[in-house]
Amino acid sequence: MSVRSGTCKMQEVLIRTVVGEILVSGCKEGIHELKLKGEDTIPEPGSEEASALFKVCESPQEMTAPLKQCEAWLRAYFCEPELTEQLPVPPFHHPLLQKDSFTKTVLLTLLKNVRMGDTISYKELAEAVGNAKAMRAVGGAMRSNPVPLIIPCHRVICSDGKIGNYGSGKRNHTKQWLLAREKTVKET
Repeated sequence: MSVRSGTCKMQEVLIRTVVGEILVSGCKEGIHELKLKGEDTIPEPGSEEASALFKVCESPQEMTAPLKQCEAWLRAYFCEPELTEQLPVPPFHHPLLQKDSFTKTVLLTLLKNVRMGDTISYKELAEAVGNAKAMRAVGGAMRSNPVPLIIPCHRVICSDGKIGNYGSGKRNHTKQWLLAREKTVKET
C-alpha cells in the first residue's frame, strides 16, 4: 500500500506478530512509524507459538529498502531474537527523529545503550542524557517514540522496579511479555 505524506511517498506493511499486528510505514529515506495494534492474549514468551505467529499480511509489491530492512529486523526480533543485535537498525525518517531535540537525544541514547534483556529506569535515562531531573520528560519521549520495539521504550521502567506504562497503559501486558521474552533470550 502506498500513500503520500508531506514530501514522502509512503509505503505501508502490515505484519502479524505474537503481540498483535504492527503497521510499519516508511518512505525510501527510512521508517516513519511502527503502530502496534493490540492483542488480547499473548502466548508464553518461550513457546514455539511466539515465533510461529510472524506473518507479513499486506505489503507493496516493490518495498523500499528501509521497509525490507525493518521487516527483516522485526522477523529476527520475534523469530530469532539473538540475531537482532547483529542486524543493522533500519534508517528512520520520522520528523521527530530528523531534528535535534531532547526527545531525539533520549530515544537515540536508549537505542544505543540498552541491550536486549536489560532495562533502565526513567531516572537513569535522564541522567544518561545529562539532565537528572528530566524523568517526566523522558516519559514523554517514550510516549512520543514513533518506532517502538526498534527504539526499545519497553525497556524503560520505574526506579522501584515496576514496569510502568506502555502504550499509554493500554499495552502493559505487551510490555510484560517483551521484557520476559528478552530476559529469557539473554539468559540462554
